[in-house]
Amino acid sequence: MNQEEIQEKIRMEQQLAMLEELAKQNMSRDAVSRFGNLKVAHPEMAVQLMAFIAQGVQAGRIQEKISDETLKNILSSLQQPKKEFRLTRK
Repeated sequence: MNQEEIQEKIRMEQQLAMLEELAKQNMSRDAVSRFGNLKVAHPEMAVQLMAFIAQGVQAGRIQEKISDETLKNILSSLQQPKKEFRLTRK
């Protein structure tokens, strides 16, 4: 890695930290706990969630703290539909 790549990585990490802080400020204690679990288990989904919440806050669509139930609803809307497989025996 050269110096530019390292600086870019640091900038990205700082932006992610700022997004995470903004998102956490607008979540209830239970929602923050669920977010922490999500971040460990599915880091990509956690980044999507942070971006979604940060955009909502900046656009003024989110004005009150997000409850755990609301966070579950947001997560289910962000998830890709699962493929269904059907096995038939002959």
